[in-house]
Amino acid sequence: MDTFATIAKSIDHSVLGPALTDRELEEGCALGLRCDVASVCILPHYLARLSEVLRGSAVKASTTIGFPHGGHTTRTKLAETEGALDDGAEEVDVVVNIGKVMSDDYGYVERELGALTRLVHERGRIIKVIFETAYLDDPRKKALCSIVGKVGADYAKTSTGFGPSGATLADIELMRAHCPPAVAIKASGGIRDLDTLLALRARGATRIGTSRTREILDDWQRRAATTRT
Repeated sequence: MDTFATIAKSIDHSVLGPALTDRELEEGCALGLRCDVASVCILPHYLARLSEVLRGSAVKASTTIGFPHGGHTTRTKLAETEGALDDGAEEVDVVVNIGKVMSDDYGYVERELGALTRLVHERGRIIKVIFETAYLDDPRKKALCSIVGKVGADYAKTSTGFGPSGATLADIELMRAHCPPAVAIKASGGIRDLDTLLALRARGATRIGTSRTREILDDWQRRAATTRT
């Protein structure tokens, strides 16, 4: 049975808006810490500060690589990842090269994700692979599920939150069905309320990326209070 703690620990609190000020980024760090979420996923330039804020807590520091379009060279993504790990990232969310997926150049995609996964795992950290499912047909989604399993990535993730649309129940069902059991599923993009979070979790998502953490957890507490009375 879900509790406030299990819901909070399924959330990656997203602090990725391109126009966020230092004050807003600091508030995002504090909110994630106060709510004891799974991780706070923040813009790379603020990651070192996030790591300081979270030090000694059970909340993980995370950031994005190749974000949001995935078109960076592999060399650039590797350099970004190395820098993020040096700045304290415990988890990294990496965007696939979407154009290469659309071109069915799966050899390129596998080589890139393999190199990134090896780098992250050599440092004992977690890698999540962002599909950006809104651009992909089902055969390409299934091909990516196979690749993330083959390279040993930790999570398959639906979306950046900056694409045409975000997580859908159908995509979570497909990804859970076609990724190996060792690959966990993260839903992200357009998740603004508790009912959506619960529905995605019921379909197999174990992590939820959202910037609406406060609203979702407040709603959980209101419902729990009503049930008790």
